[in-house]
Amino acid sequence: MLKVRLMGRTRDIKWYRKMMDRNRKLEVVEHSELFPLYGSDHLYRAFFWFNPI
Repeated sequence: MLKVRLMGRTRDIKWYRKMMDRNRKLEVVEHSELFPLYGSDHLYRAFFWFNPI
């Protein structure tokens, strides 16, 4: 299992999620909600868990 922490704007994280859903070599097991980064009003972080296929 692979755990990835992604940081960026909400649209960037949503784009990444779409791209990983389309990837046939990785299965998205779970993803977290968006958490705001401290000290920033437009940056967020999210966690993704993958299994290789």
